[in-house]
Amino acid sequence: MGLAVNQLRVVYDGFVAVADASFHVRPGESFGIVGESGSGKSTVLRALCGLAPRTGGTVALSHDASLPGRASLPAPGSKPFRRLVQMVFQDPYGSLHPRQTVDRILAEPLAIHGLPDAETRIERALDEVGLGTGYRFRYPHQLSGGQRQRIAIARALILEPQILLLDEPTSALDASVQAEVLNLLEALRQRRGLTFVMVSHDLAVVTHLCERLMVMQRGQTVEFLSAADLAAHRVTNDYTLSLMKASGGFKRAAEPGHLEPLW
Repeated sequence: MGLAVNQLRVVYDGFVAVADASFHVRPGESFGIVGESGSGKSTVLRALCGLAPRTGGTVALSHDASLPGRASLPAPGSKPFRRLVQMVFQDPYGSLHPRQTVDRILAEPLAIHGLPDAETRIERALDEVGLGTGYRFRYPHQLSGGQRQRIAIARALILEPQILLLDEPTSALDASVQAEVLNLLEALRQRRGLTFVMVSHDLAVVTHLCERLMVMQRGQTVEFLSAADLAAHRVTNDYTLSLMKASGGFKRAAEPGHLEPLW
């Protein structure tokens, strides 16, 4: 399942958070949205799944994202749409109810959508994210950050969606755990044929996981790039170049106390 977004606009009290963003995501593709904090990238994801109000534009599912979305497919915000399009949030602790066990967290979406065989689905979801059934009756505070994010991924997958919206899913994790979660997401995408739309400020993460990306600044779309172009530094836009420098870290120069960017 692909996604067709046309002239998406989000306005809060006169402030334009997203200004007429348009992009297509092909079925099975991993598409990235990058930009600095406040660029509007997370607002795009929230608007796609109905958590932020759309002031204008259209969002449609499509079997072929090179074509407009079909009216026969579920409309954004509808219950069938929410089953097909699930979101994994940035903070795994904040997105899980602290007083509910893993078992109840995973059972809730099944109950909402009236899906049978909850026991089997919960066990399968935990296995898919690398956690056994021994985690079913633990609380979020009894899990590590990486384990909590795996539970959040399992909750999104348990409805068997076709599109995952990933809002900086590894930014709250340690570097070693980030790699584990990214590898898990890529394995799940390949195995299930999922479509990803991933938001990140980390260009290295996006280059690793995504095939194409959109760069945003102050709610505006700056440019579209392939991951190969980004990795090879084939970038001409000044803002994107500044993002590359910021993501490259720093090295110590000959002058004491002075740092120079690696790029």
